[in-house]
Amino acid sequence: MVTMDITLLIQMINIIVLMFILNGVLYKPVRKILRDRSEKMSGMQSEVLRIQENARLRQEEVDKKMAKASGKAKAALDSARAEAASAGNTKLAAIKAEVEAGKEKKMADIRSQIDTAAKGLQGNLNGFAVAMASKILQRSL
Repeated sequence: MVTMDITLLIQMINIIVLMFILNGVLYKPVRKILRDRSEKMSGMQSEVLRIQENARLRQEEVDKKMAKASGKAKAALDSARAEAASAGNTKLAAIKAEVEAGKEKKMADIRSQIDTAAKGLQGNLNGFAVAMASKILQRSL
């Protein structure tokens, strides 16, 4: 059972004094440290957000430059391809014309050789006919 005497009053005074001492020595410094830490964290968070925004803007700028450079490279590549195709077509046409001219020349040579051979054979046709007939008949004509 609790008795009401002077020790109860002394204990209450001890608790109150202890509260003030702990508040000044322990609670206030801990709260100050927590508040400072919270302020520092919010400052760091705002700094991180600022850095992230800056990085995002720089990334967009780099992406724009890359797109522009890619477009220029594609245009240069298309131009080079077109020039190569044009040069190839020109060269191919020249080669085809050269081949066609060579073909016509060879055909003319072959026709002249055929005509010469035909004339030569035509002139000897009677001699061949007589020789063949004599061989077939086995007597001279």
